[in-house]
Amino acid sequence: MAQTEIIPDSSPKAPPAGPGRDASLGGVLARALRGNVRQYGMLLALALIVLLFQIWTDGILLQPLNITNLIQQNGYILILAIGMMIVIIAGHIDLSVGSLAAFVGAAAAVMMVKHHLPWPAAVLAALVIGALAGAWQGFWIAYLGIPSFIVTLAGMLLFRGGTQILLQGQSVAPFPKGFQNISSGFLPEVGPHTDYHNLTLLLGLAVLAVAILQEVRGRRQTVSYGLEPLPLALFLTKLAVITAAVAVFTLLLASYHGVPIVLLILGALLVGFGYLMRNSIIGRHTYAIGGNEPAAKLSGVKSKRVVFLAFTNMGVLAALAGLVFAARLNAGTPQAGINFELEAIAAAFIGGASASGGVGTVLGAIIGGLVLGVLNNGMSLVGVGTDYQQVIKGLVLLAAVGFDVYNKRRAGS
Repeated sequence: MAQTEIIPDSSPKAPPAGPGRDASLGGVLARALRGNVRQYGMLLALALIVLLFQIWTDGILLQPLNITNLIQQNGYILILAIGMMIVIIAGHIDLSVGSLAAFVGAAAAVMMVKHHLPWPAAVLAALVIGALAGAWQGFWIAYLGIPSFIVTLAGMLLFRGGTQILLQGQSVAPFPKGFQNISSGFLPEVGPHTDYHNLTLLLGLAVLAVAILQEVRGRRQTVSYGLEPLPLALFLTKLAVITAAVAVFTLLLASYHGVPIVLLILGALLVGFGYLMRNSIIGRHTYAIGGNEPAAKLSGVKSKRVVFLAFTNMGVLAALAGLVFAARLNAGTPQAGINFELEAIAAAFIGGASASGGVGTVLGAIIGGLVLGVLNNGMSLVGVGTDYQQVIKGLVLLAAVGFDVYNKRRAGS
């Protein structure tokens, strides 16, 4: 008998307008918002937080230097958040990512500083270490059935101890300049001298063109499937907002040193994993397992392999985050990675992940990480103490999860 593939849908779609339904502009807008309440809600929250701190800091928040610092300071958390989102979508959790990031950063430091390994080879070896560590944990979880909480808690202790052993309790530094550029470098200057970074302007135009083409393509697909698209006025408004956002962000970066290298890494991860989760079989199976694992198994989904690959991928991204953090510090240190896992988990849940699995997007993880990053940066600029910062971030996380529970109950009723 042919096996049926489950194709989950993480966000409800509005049916076409018809008798008994509100076909007005307001009705269409309300249905579109309800169908994407997590994504739009967090985008709105991020915009409000940015506006609040922009006013509160007298315009310092959106200064080009501060925007660049914000990206470089939070790059490793955003990388972890992408991997954590995929793990949570699959219905699991990973508590070891901070310790694994520290372990990989320590291993890279030892290879480059003590054994004089060229930094590209050290980076490649570090990513392989991360993949093996993730696969090791994924084997216990997927094939032996041990809960991910227990396995990754053990991994957290193991990798933290391994970091101490590798570094012998001391920091190892400095690193080659090429390796440091992973976190602190920028695109090179090209073309004639102007008041803006030319390559950044070109890259911004390319991103804007791709974004608009994707929106137009998505609208055409919606119409071809017989679904209800946004009214033309709303669609044009959406394009205008996207254009303004990309233009402002591009000009801010171009007026300083240009696009940071870490932002290019994040952009590649966002596009790659976003496509993987939306359009590939493995991505759809990940949603299916998180949404209803017994039904997914009955439909022929190889759940063990999917979970194994999710944790292997998490190991690679944790290794990459560890390298980015070590490059920023210019040292492998025993204290690296502390609380990274909590930041990544918080970013995933704030970005729309569901505690029960099966729901979330890679873009949502980035948005959730940016919410935390802007909160941290803004509160530091206005002089809020770290103790109160922890309280505020805890309340934000609780509100995000409570919002998810409320939406589920409302949908069920």
